[in-house]
Amino acid sequence: MKRGLIICGLVLTAAFPALGQVMPSHSSTPVATRPDGIVRPTGKPVVRVNGTVLTDRDLLREMYAIFPYARQHNGGFPKEMEAQIRNGALQMIIFEELVYQEALRRKMTVGPVKMQRAEADFEKQFSTPEEYESFVNGEFNGSTQSLRQQIRRSLLIDELLGMEVNAKAAVTNAEAKAYYDKNPSPFEYPDSFAFQTISVLPPQNATSNQLKEGRKRAEDALRQAKVTKTYEEFGLLAEKISDDDYRVMMGDHKFVPTEKLAPAVVQAMLAMQPGQVSDLLQIEQAYTIVRLNKHVPAGKMSFLEIRDKLKKQLQGQKKEQLRAALNKQLRSKAKVEAL
Repeated sequence: MKRGLIICGLVLTAAFPALGQVMPSHSSTPVATRPDGIVRPTGKPVVRVNGTVLTDRDLLREMYAIFPYARQHNGGFPKEMEAQIRNGALQMIIFEELVYQEALRRKMTVGPVKMQRAEADFEKQFSTPEEYESFVNGEFNGSTQSLRQQIRRSLLIDELLGMEVNAKAAVTNAEAKAYYDKNPSPFEYPDSFAFQTISVLPPQNATSNQLKEGRKRAEDALRQAKVTKTYEEFGLLAEKISDDDYRVMMGDHKFVPTEKLAPAVVQAMLAMQPGQVSDLLQIEQAYTIVRLNKHVPAGKMSFLEIRDKLKKQLQGQKKEQLRAALNKQLRSKAKVEAL
């Protein structure tokens, strides 16, 4: 996942959701919480990574990256989710610090042109120079040098992840085709129908008179449905007179697998052409009128149809695997202490 220089009250955050599955739990790590449920950092150390101390400010930054909606609620996190969010954020800041330290160990640097561009892009995110200055004063005690160091840190993390994760996660057409051929079932689809309905449903425990009235209503609905010519005309009629819940969607059921439909409905639609309206179909005491939109026989998506989506999916899986492997490698040589 590409990192970004973004403003969330703090800076330079990224989310790696898979890390919570591959790193140990420290869910008891404290973050100061007011009685109103709003989290407030105190600068208290929460973890030491190879001697580098990370504080609850770093932790809160990542908590907001995971759950940005908390900012819309004055910084409060849902109680039932806070421990999970906190634990995930802790794993992220540990991982980021390990990646940063690995970049330093490899003596990676950020060129002056790239650094200047990143600083300029970051400053452009603020509406006014005064807003930018206020941010620097509030988060870095007015030190632009500290801000530059944080930007440099973010760029180094981004570069190393680009080398070890993004570049290695590329999926070729041949790899995607091999997966497609070896795993056919995800690309197969069942025989299905797309259709609209108008239904007349009797009340519970309907009397004989109510059933007769229902039949009369259904016959009247059929006369009106038969004169409709388009999807929209039938749909507007369904909205007006149908008793089933699909009336709010113009009677549209989209695509439904044949195996999930009543045999009488399937039999009727098999004899229809797209755009045709059925006669009354009685299922128990209910009456249904069907407009066939499309019949799709069972089949399989072609590789060309699915290629780009499949490559993106496989690339995402490879990224998660590569991140997990990188994390395992870095953690094997690291000393991580919960504080």
